[in-house]
Amino acid sequence: MFDQLEIVENRYEQLNELLSDPDVVSDTDKLREYSKEQSDLQKTVDVFRTYKSVKTDIEDAKVMLEETDDKDDQEMLKDEINSLTDRIPELESELKFLLIPKDPNDEKNVIVEIRGAAGGDEAAIFAGDLFRMYSRFAEMEGYKIDVVEENPSDHGGYKEISFSVQGTGAFSKLKYENGAHRVQRVPETESGGRVHTSTATVAILPEAEDVEVDIRSEDLKIETYRSSGAGGQHVNTTDSAVRITHVPTGIIATSSEKSQIKNREKALKVLKARVFDMMVREEHAKYAEKRKSAVGTGDRSERIRTYNYPQNRVTDHRIGLTIQKLDQIMDGKIGEIIDALTMHEQTEKLEDLNNGEL
Repeated sequence: MFDQLEIVENRYEQLNELLSDPDVVSDTDKLREYSKEQSDLQKTVDVFRTYKSVKTDIEDAKVMLEETDDKDDQEMLKDEINSLTDRIPELESELKFLLIPKDPNDEKNVIVEIRGAAGGDEAAIFAGDLFRMYSRFAEMEGYKIDVVEENPSDHGGYKEISFSVQGTGAFSKLKYENGAHRVQRVPETESGGRVHTSTATVAILPEAEDVEVDIRSEDLKIETYRSSGAGGQHVNTTDSAVRITHVPTGIIATSSEKSQIKNREKALKVLKARVFDMMVREEHAKYAEKRKSAVGTGDRSERIRTYNYPQNRVTDHRIGLTIQKLDQIMDGKIGEIIDALTMHEQTEKLEDLNNGEL
């Protein structure tokens, strides 16, 4: 572990020199790249230096203890040595976690896509409930929500809805929501009071930067059309909706607000995210052949969570977590679930690190 930490510290010092190099300063892309890398290493270097300082202080105090005959000084030095020694396991534990490889997408904005799946109208209503849940969560986190495309259901909710969540660390918070969500409750339309089971799927896509995915303009087919919605205010009266097709992959993104210019921007942002997501999932599939994470395979059809209304219960099946406060969860208070999933994944990666698998 300490060999790795020395490498990290050396790289941090190298980045300090690079960031003062005139050639780097004049290159915006390199300056941004090196600045971000240095920022990512800062915490690890700070804790490692604190660790080394504490170790040095312990050794210095031990030398002073051997050299003094003063009983008061001896007691004071013994207390200092014990206090400093108690800090070592805590710092070592923190350093282990800091060495866990970070997801390069964690700090990014995300595109969230929710679709009603099995269950007809009730699935669409549940998709709407999930949209509200994520919207409330984003509001509490200080993130911004921007709807890209929506297809409302005649009976409430959405057949599908896509929206961006913008804010530092949005992907790190929402990436565990990827998969199939199941709801168990009595629909309002059910006269017999029977509990129905419906599902909605959630896709979490990190926004892609231009340097990460090469989208050539000649590979795009851009069309405008008049969108149709649930009626009334949902229907555009001009051909402002935009559909963009990435010809090499067949991936399509649409946006149907009033401004055609904004629709092109939004649809292109979603298209890049979908192409990037396809690339990431292909890489993930290769990794999954070697090892299947207990947190999930990333498969959109994988059932990850059940929301049971009669018992006010939410269960996350990946880690066996059950919480008896569904009403609060649906009001956006999903932090407890996210924290549990984050800790589970970090612990799992720490085990891999200790076993030499990372």
